[in-house]
Amino acid sequence: MGLLIWKLTKPEVFVSGVIHGRSFSSPTLQSVSVSEVVRSIRASGFVFCFRLKKMFIKVKLPWDVTIPAEDMDTGLMLQRAIVIRLLEAFGTKKATKDLGYLITPTILENIGEGKIKEQTGEIQFPVVFDGICFKMFKGEVVHGVVHKVHKSGVFLRSGPYEIIYLSHVKMPGYEFIPGEKPFFMNRNMSRIQIGARVRFIVLDTEWREAEKDFMALASIDGDNLGPI
Repeated sequence: MGLLIWKLTKPEVFVSGVIHGRSFSSPTLQSVSVSEVVRSIRASGFVFCFRLKKMFIKVKLPWDVTIPAEDMDTGLMLQRAIVIRLLEAFGTKKATKDLGYLITPTILENIGEGKIKEQTGEIQFPVVFDGICFKMFKGEVVHGVVHKVHKSGVFLRSGPYEIIYLSHVKMPGYEFIPGEKPFFMNRNMSRIQIGARVRFIVLDTEWREAEKDFMALASIDGDNLGPI
């Protein structure tokens, strides 16, 4: 039995997945309570991703955790030391192109045999754990908050995504109103301004390798989209 760190609600129904970049669908798994699965092979082992509600992804992946010799103990004390180190290591890795933003580990599934590192005397354990990641997908409807307004459009934040661009071209009916605190407004007096919550659809996303983060393009051209 794995060590429970945090547990989410039941995911949705399995539909399709990707293996080595190629899509597949499996009618035999339609009843499984997961909506999308992605499995990729990495040098360190397997990475399983299960699509939860909207942008959240449940992942199962390997990790190497290093424990100082003085922290070594048996049973739950060892598990506790590993979990603490895992949380620290997970927190320093901001995001990956495949998985999105790394939010938190949830369940420690397995602890492998420890190996002593000769240079430091520390003990390295291979572990497998479940975790939660956050990644936007094209076509999803998302809520965001405006934090910059320009004549050409606005920038929003949503979860760990800091750069979501909504062009004025993708907000039909809205006109730019300049001033000390500029905003966009339509004929119904609906405003898109700093601090406004906006429901938008994701047009596309882009991974920035140097910054280790994502950008996204948004649109409110559609039904039930716009300021909330």
